[in-house]
Amino acid sequence: MVSVSTARVLVIEDAEAIGAAVCSALRAVGYEVQHRLDGRQLETDLTKFRPDLVVLDVMLPGRDGFRLLEVIRKSSGAGIVMLTARDGVTDRLRGLESGADDYVGKPFVLAELVARVTAVLRRLGRTPSTVQIDDLVVDADSGVVLRGSSSIELTATELRLLCYLAAQRGRVVSKTQILTAVWGYEDYDPNLVEVHVSAVRRKLEEHGPRLLHTVRGLGYVLRAEE
Repeated sequence: MVSVSTARVLVIEDAEAIGAAVCSALRAVGYEVQHRLDGRQLETDLTKFRPDLVVLDVMLPGRDGFRLLEVIRKSSGAGIVMLTARDGVTDRLRGLESGADDYVGKPFVLAELVARVTAVLRRLGRTPSTVQIDDLVVDADSGVVLRGSSSIELTATELRLLCYLAAQRGRVVSKTQILTAVWGYEDYDPNLVEVHVSAVRRKLEEHGPRLLHTVRGLGYVLRAEE
């Protein structure tokens, strides 16, 4: 297996439930995440945690999001995605003109926020698009999947599924985690996961030994056999 670094995301959101949900969704797609309720530890987090991206709420106790944005821009090249309940164009422009990379209004769909975070990280070159497990190479940006010297054709959904499993390589993920990461919701029929996992597994095994394994009662894992 080729070692690939994991992008680090700092979430600063004072609403605990929202922050927890955002962190869970980001961890589900493979990011290392740290959550703060305010910006009191921001300077320490920038030097010790060294985030590749900060998800930053505007309405915070103490220093608000705009003040924290200034701190980040002075000392870090991290990407910034701002969250706000405000609908005003003025606030959006202020954030973007001050150096934010994207702006998401509340309420938001978690899958969309994760997609925006990933897009910013990719633009900044902070997250790898290519992952290799044994003789399998998955390039999320180009959509190319290779097994040895053979190219594997996948549907769009199968590619999203394989990219997610590749990002989670060596880690068992549940059907619910897959539904959230690939389809954006938890309430789809879990049989969707089984059908698509079976299709991806079959295509991979046409060109080599099993890499996509079922862990009974827990979920699935993409890994090479010992």
